[in-house]
Amino acid sequence: MKEAELWSVAVSPHVKSHESVEKIMWTVVACLMPSLILSIFVFGFQTLLITAVSAGSCMAAEAISEKFLGRPVTIKDGSAVITGVLLAYVIPPGVPYWMPILGGVVAIFVTKQLMGGIGYNIFNPALIGRAFLVATYPVAMTSAWLPPLRDASIFKYMGPGVDAVSTATPLYVLKHYGLDAVIEKFGSLSTLYGDFFLGLRPGCIGETSVLLLLLGGLFLIYKGYITWHIPVSVFASVAFFTWIFGGEAYFTGNPLLAILSGGVPLGAIYMATDYVTSPSQKKAQILFGIGVGALTVLIRLKGGYPEGVAYAILLMNTLTPALDGWFKPKRFAPAKGAVK
Repeated sequence: MKEAELWSVAVSPHVKSHESVEKIMWTVVACLMPSLILSIFVFGFQTLLITAVSAGSCMAAEAISEKFLGRPVTIKDGSAVITGVLLAYVIPPGVPYWMPILGGVVAIFVTKQLMGGIGYNIFNPALIGRAFLVATYPVAMTSAWLPPLRDASIFKYMGPGVDAVSTATPLYVLKHYGLDAVIEKFGSLSTLYGDFFLGLRPGCIGETSVLLLLLGGLFLIYKGYITWHIPVSVFASVAFFTWIFGGEAYFTGNPLLAILSGGVPLGAIYMATDYVTSPSQKKAQILFGIGVGALTVLIRLKGGYPEGVAYAILLMNTLTPALDGWFKPKRFAPAKGAVK
């Protein structure tokens, strides 16, 4: 064997697996589909159309961008579809159909392709798409909520004191009217826990059912596609900081309600665990998740916006390189001068 061949170094990663990027991406898409089916039942058929438009626009933006930039077209790997589905999942079900198209272009072309393509983006593309839509169309993104279509006494959407926000999300009512108004509007605490866990409440298209999101997340952990470190640390830190700082005016220190009434499960399981924008080291992942949870509670308590998960994840995305650097594995080689 020639000396040049002995010193040949292959491109990382050097540990191979039978799992391909395409298989992982489409598995995640499949895990997200039960939430879409429930959203159709809860909010109506337009949620399917919004999701399809969002996914289609992301695929089109990816193909056109890669053609324009002279790169191989990679829409078959499923990454653009995941971005489109997640973008649809974090917008209200009553927005006009053109909004996810605009958000998809920003998510794919600006956030992903201009940064170098898959594996090079700093921020989660779907969340940048959402942040852009909130910044440019704040009224639609904060008011286009729809009441569940299910006719039951637990949905008291015209309760006294909150008539002006008859289809507001639980987080909105909590922030502006307090826990008593939420109980008056949605029922007793035991009813809130059950309905919010199942997903029978106003909210973004794919964030409402904690049960379905958890089942999908457990399957991804079982397959080894994600680990428990980020989701568990996000849940734990949201619960802890809500319990400590929630106070009488907000959640009354109720950690369970803080998790069930917003987008924490969707963000913790499917967005904070994004391979590219989250740390790869386990200790770094735990610190990353704690940061996401802490920032979420801070934004909810002190910010003008009732939800904070999306911005918390985006802020922590900026720290991912530093976190991986702080917790990088120890060298296997002996220190200089140790071997004589």
